[in-house]
Amino acid sequence: MVLAQAGAEIRATLRNGEQLLLTLIIPILLLAGFSAAPLVDVGGGRRVDFVAPGILALAVMSTAFTGQAIATGFERRYGVLRRLGATPLSRTGLLLAKTVAVVAVEALQIVMITVVALALGWSPHGGPLWAVPLLLLGTAAFSGLGLLMAGTLRAEATLAGANLVYLVLLGLGGVLFPLDRFPGGVRQVLELLPISALTSGLRGVLGDGGGFPGGPLLVLLCWAVAALALAARTFRWE
Repeated sequence: MVLAQAGAEIRATLRNGEQLLLTLIIPILLLAGFSAAPLVDVGGGRRVDFVAPGILALAVMSTAFTGQAIATGFERRYGVLRRLGATPLSRTGLLLAKTVAVVAVEALQIVMITVVALALGWSPHGGPLWAVPLLLLGTAAFSGLGLLMAGTLRAEATLAGANLVYLVLLGLGGVLFPLDRFPGGVRQVLELLPISALTSGLRGVLGDGGGFPGGPLLVLLCWAVAALALAARTFRWE
């Protein structure tokens, strides 16, 4: 049942032009724009080496959080979830199916973004295998937050809130602007955000040649456990 629902979720996402714009086109446009133009001072390195890991993190957030929150919120409003609640599919099974669908869409995103980044001259190095647990934990954390929002707020509030959070985290999460540009106290708080942890972790293992990203993984694990637990307890079918 979980796999069947995950397949339906994937097909619905791929048929939704607005969602594809958010999850695929916007990250690629940001990658190309900020890599080619001197819009941000990234220090002595190449801009694409700084921007590409951040765009990968942004893609995870756009799919697992923003896109999923908005789609699920309107499914609640139009009674889709109520009909699913009348089937043998449990609340946990629905959350799991949505997370599986998100991972599948993200795989497509990561491939496309990586191809574009390589064409722009990106040369990742270090321990790329550590990117896998970072991406999975980031997906779990953002998926939990998106489902928590969609399962408790009205659809219109979810639409506005998810887009607002997306823009705020885009600016404050180290995706396009280095966190060391912020004051020390503010930076320490921002580093605890899931997008900051995912971005810094990916940047460390793909750009700086870092090893085990213990700190970012711990931050993402805490967000994932807390968000998914709250979503499972508070999610409403209608």
